[in-house]
Amino acid sequence: MPRVIVTRPAREAAHWVQLLGARGVDAVALPLIAIGPCRDAAAEQALTQAHVRLAQYRALMFVSGNAVVHFFEQNKVLALAGKAQPAIKTRAWAPGPGTVRALEQAGVPSGCIDGPAPDAPQFDSEALWQQVATQIRPGDRVLIVRGRSAPPQGEHESQGNGRDWLARQIEAAGGMVEFVVAYQRGAPHFSAHEVALAQQAAHDGSIWLLSSSEAVAHLAEALPGQHWGAAHALATHPRIAEAARAAGFGVVRECRPALEDVVASIESAA
Repeated sequence: MPRVIVTRPAREAAHWVQLLGARGVDAVALPLIAIGPCRDAAAEQALTQAHVRLAQYRALMFVSGNAVVHFFEQNKVLALAGKAQPAIKTRAWAPGPGTVRALEQAGVPSGCIDGPAPDAPQFDSEALWQQVATQIRPGDRVLIVRGRSAPPQGEHESQGNGRDWLARQIEAAGGMVEFVVAYQRGAPHFSAHEVALAQQAAHDGSIWLLSSSEAVAHLAEALPGQHWGAAHALATHPRIAEAARAAGFGVVRECRPALEDVVASIESAA
C-alpha cells in the first residue's frame, strides 16, 4: 500500500495520521497550512465583541476545527479578565465531522450542533445549508467564524469560497451575516527534512491527501520548479482536485472526506 502524505494543518494532520495508521495505512504528516492566532488589533477587538453578543445570534457557523479552537481560546482570555461569556446556547453549525468533534471537545452540547448528514456527498457549506436552511427567519443574525490568510493570499481569499456562498443563502432567506476572524493561516516553513520528503513524494508513488486548494498553492510556492507530473493526489473536494490538476499533478482522484472513503480510495490505488 502506498505511503500517504497528510497535508492538513498540524492538529488535524496528527489526528488523520493516527486514524490512518490504525487502519494499516503508512501515513506521515506534512502540513501545508500553518495555523496561528490572528494578531490584528481590529480583528481581536471584533472577536471580543462577538463573544459579548453571543446571545444575539441565531447561529454561529465555524468554518473549521481551527475556527472552533481559536474562538473558544478567546473566551479563556476573557475568563482571565473576568469577562467570560456563558456557554453557547444558540445553534453551532459545522461543515464537517472534524468541526463537530472540535465543538464537542470545546464543551458545546451535541444537541446544539448542526452539520451535514454522515452520508452527505460532501462535507462543505452546501451540504450544511441543506440541514440548517429552515432555521433562518427574516432578521435572524448568523456569525461566521473564519480564518484569514496571510498576505498576499488574503487579498483575494473571499472570492468564490464556501462561506461566502453560505452567507448569500442566509441573506436570501432574510437573515443577516457577520464575519469574525478567529485565526490566521499562512504558508508552512519547511525544514530540510520536510523539503526532502516532499521532493521524494513527488515521484515515489506516495499519495498526497489534499484537503484544501490553498494547501496546493503553498506546496507550489514551497518547492518552486518542482515537477509534479509523476505525483499522485487524492482530493476531498472537486475544487481541490481542480487545483491539483492545475498545479500539474499527474494523477488526481477524488473522494468524499470521510475516513472510510479515504481509506477505500487509498486501498484501490495500491
